[in-house]
Amino acid sequence: MNVRCARKGLASFAVVSVALVAVGCGAEQEPKADKPVATTASSQATRDDQEQPRAEEPTEELVVLKGQKGLELAVNSAERDAGGFLTVKGRLRNTAEGVVAIPARMSGDENEVVKHGNSLGGATLVDAVGKKRYYVLRDTDGRPLTTTGLDSLGPGKSTAVFMQFPAPPASVTDVSLQLPTFEPATLKLS
Repeated sequence: MNVRCARKGLASFAVVSVALVAVGCGAEQEPKADKPVATTASSQATRDDQEQPRAEEPTEELVVLKGQKGLELAVNSAERDAGGFLTVKGRLRNTAEGVVAIPARMSGDENEVVKHGNSLGGATLVDAVGKKRYYVLRDTDGRPLTTTGLDSLGPGKSTAVFMQFPAPPASVTDVSLQLPTFEPATLKLS
């Protein structure tokens, strides 16, 4: 009986050894030159992207609103769309030497907007000629259609922002952009 168990054990050992040797030998083979190695190429591209940050495209500033503690809002575009909306895009930047907390007052004072966190929900457009004020649009849950989740900005840092309003009539070319804690500025509409 011991001989029989010994033979089964040796046979099992031989089969496992051959399998391990075959797997081990296959792993040491070099990849064929005619087949590209995708993982190496993609990981190299990722490293190159991280080492060389991409230059931002230069953008024209239509207006710059000055805020408290070194905050500035540089507006780069104000575009009307076919749906009757006006989208204002720009960058909120910190020109101070230290970290600046984004004031909660920028969200405005409407309960429905404030409950969704820090945003630019307090922004308004004022048409002085037509005597109308346009508020940031909200979705059906009361969330403002603007950048949300604003917390703080480090020194010299900026973040892209947007605000969406109902579009004033096509005849309106100048509006005052107002944002709590910032000085108002005249914005030319195209």
